Amino acid sequence: MIPPKPAATEGRGSVLRLARGFRRDLLSSLPARLYRAWMAEFRSPLIHSFVCNDPALVRLILRDRPGDFPKSNRLREGLAPLLGNSVFVTNGAVWAHQRRIIDPAFEGGRLRDIFPAIRQATDAAVARLRPGEIDIEPQASHAAADVIFRVLFSLPIEHRIAAQVFDAFRAHQDAQPIVNLAALVPLPSWVPRWHARRTRATATLIRGLIRDLVAHRLDAIADGTAPDDLATKIMTTPDPETGRCFDRGEMVDQVAIFFLAGHETSASALAWALWLLAAHPDWQDRVAAEGRTLGGDFAEVARLRATRAVFREALRLYPPVPMMVREATRPEIFRGRAVPPGAQLVLSPWHLHRHERLWDRPDTFDPARWDTDDGKASARDAFIPFSAGQRVCPGAGLAMVEGVVMLARIVAAFRLSPGRVAPVPVARLTVRGRDGILIRLERRKTP
Repeated sequence: MIPPKPAATEGRGSVLRLARGFRRDLLSSLPARLYRAWMAEFRSPLIHSFVCNDPALVRLILRDRPGDFPKSNRLREGLAPLLGNSVFVTNGAVWAHQRRIIDPAFEGGRLRDIFPAIRQATDAAVARLRPGEIDIEPQASHAAADVIFRVLFSLPIEHRIAAQVFDAFRAHQDAQPIVNLAALVPLPSWVPRWHARRTRATATLIRGLIRDLVAHRLDAIADGTAPDDLATKIMTTPDPETGRCFDRGEMVDQVAIFFLAGHETSASALAWALWLLAAHPDWQDRVAAEGRTLGGDFAEVARLRATRAVFREALRLYPPVPMMVREATRPEIFRGRAVPPGAQLVLSPWHLHRHERLWDRPDTFDPARWDTDDGKASARDAFIPFSAGQRVCPGAGLAMVEGVVMLARIVAAFRLSPGRVAPVPVARLTVRGRDGILIRLERRKTP
């Protein structure tokens, strides 16, 4: 059994009613028909949006013509205080310049180089866990933050500044209960932003701490004592077309999104994967057996086939980023409907991954679907937990290795069972449990 998806509404309702619903829970505020519709249009004086579930439209927007469908500028309203002008929100030439610097840090054998940092953070996470019923979300957040600090700055989470950033980011998440409401519903300026003051304060604190980390690293690079980690690589890589490196302000923007994407999304995926295994002991035993074989050699990760299938299935059922928004730049015709310039195009992994006409048994936890033909080819095209095309997350490979390694080692150390209350998924900055994700841990005996 898995937690049910939130009960969606069947009616459209007014835009303001939709906005109030988004404030409570983005996932249950949209109509249930989106789980079987190829496209849906929402139109009012305040909003003109199209939810695109047709795999052909997803491919068109993300892969075939991404330049015609940039990220919506409204995306910046909720995220700019934290992310500034980072690669997550930019478009066009600025975005291309940023990716030319960032992408080399994740290419080639870099995953092999950073595997020891992932393994160290995993060992630390296992050591922190204790038997009994716990909310696994804070533990997953702690573990994922530890990975990103070790990989980026060669610092464990116990480092003073790293710990302060982690604490501040948890406060930032609490202050911003939903993700990108302004991008989905373009509210007028007179509509109050419930979380704006708190998010600005926590974002300012986080960026100040990151600015200190960047300054210390630049000093270390200047005197030749900087470690060879992702931060050093990104700070010292010039754009091959312009020869220009990131300046301090640009680097603060990029570190902010690395922390958001590398910590918050990974924590969400890991927490849901652990709960799914708690609810499915047969798959849990398979993952535990694989975890016991994992040593310190990166090549061993490739043998964790069952664990990888479980993690992919968790990403399908509970994609960390439930929705993405693009904007039409010119008139289009989608499925016979006119799409005007400026229309918001919503790509929803939450609905795509559970679409009733794409997947066999869409709400069923079945990791075996990834090793067989149990599923439709078009569904694989619609599996976009890290986006797709040229704007695919540059850290997708890192996220997969981190999630698989942590899942295997935690389950090898502890037997999991569901907590007293099944979690209810809601969208905050990522898909989380409304009241946490309760799991009971029992230490396994060493074979």
